[in-house]
Amino acid sequence: MTYQNILTDIDEKIGVIKINRPEVRNALDATTLQEIGDVLERWENEESVQVIVITGEGDKSFAAGADIKQLKERKPKDALLPGNQGLAQQIENSSKVTIAAINGYALGGGCELALACDIRIAVEHAKIGLPELNLSIIPGAGGTQRLARIIGKGRAVEMILTGDIISAQKAERIGLVSTVVPKEELWNAVQDLASKIVKKGPLALTLAKLVINQGFDADLKTALMLEKFAQSILFSTEDKREGINAFLEKREANFKGE
Repeated sequence: MTYQNILTDIDEKIGVIKINRPEVRNALDATTLQEIGDVLERWENEESVQVIVITGEGDKSFAAGADIKQLKERKPKDALLPGNQGLAQQIENSSKVTIAAINGYALGGGCELALACDIRIAVEHAKIGLPELNLSIIPGAGGTQRLARIIGKGRAVEMILTGDIISAQKAERIGLVSTVVPKEELWNAVQDLASKIVKKGPLALTLAKLVINQGFDADLKTALMLEKFAQSILFSTEDKREGINAFLEKREANFKGE
């Protein structure tokens, strides 16, 4: 399909969603959010996609927040609509592994988009932050909650209340991104990581992500029970038998998601 504000591609089980609005630093307007959500929905049941990479066109911006012109017109009731928060939840709840390839500025809603992904890789010149309080609003796409869970409450409070925009290097130190690479190495780093992931059992990937996410806010006893149930399901699969046989036979496993 052809979209107005994004580019998409699938190669070797890796699906790429590229925000294509470089003239406005890949700002997230309503159309862009809708298009990303549409692709995520289509790929959810697409067996040819196992990892989804979200990035931005060019080398200046991943996504520089919400479209300010649209933000200016928003009314109180608009904050109750799914919008950015709905898209972030869709990313987080996807059965696919999601990677944010942060190729430049990731501010406001762009930062929150990255926070919703499972893994974040950034280029050396990337800048990341939640400056919403400068506009007398707060991060509204899950930033107040996901940032604290990723880097800890103290650091999250400071970032949000000051609106500071931090470097990729600091983001790596505090655990906001997992890896920082030179801009010319970004795609190779993303491909290397995604290629490792797609070799794993697809059912195991889905259940591992589900157990981690659902168990994170549960008490330990409940989370461990979720882990047991997920493991019980996997013990009954053909992929589990294939994985063990491949290991014993010293060959690469041929997983089929069954």
